[in-house]
Amino acid sequence: MSEYLSKAQALRAIPSPHYNCAQSVLIPFASAAGLDEDKAFALAANFGGGMKMGSVCGTIVGSLMVLGLFGLDEPAIIQELYQSFKERHDNHLLCKNLLRACFEQGMEKKPHCDALVYEMVEETEKILREYGKI
Repeated sequence: MSEYLSKAQALRAIPSPHYNCAQSVLIPFASAAGLDEDKAFALAANFGGGMKMGSVCGTIVGSLMVLGLFGLDEPAIIQELYQSFKERHDNHLLCKNLLRACFEQGMEKKPHCDALVYEMVEETEKILREYGKI
């Protein structure tokens, strides 16, 4: 298991303070990008829960923050990230749609969101390695 995934799992296991999905993707990569973890926590605070309104999943936003910190902002990379996510999640990018599907399948929110966090940490790490950033 990678250090990034291990860190994300540790964050999601902490009951208080709660690390939202965006924070849980960003913080594992923060120090490697030269960002203080407290600053990363604050930076991503309003992006959990789909920007606190069911919009784009916070795991995606957290991943985009990480990629940006490492200088990866080419549209092709970002589109591939979106497409890959949508292919794995019935064409959904929005938190409210992902959660609706979760509940329709009889799943609980926390394990569902934890799985999305871990998936995006792995995907983000894969991209960073592919482009020689870590």
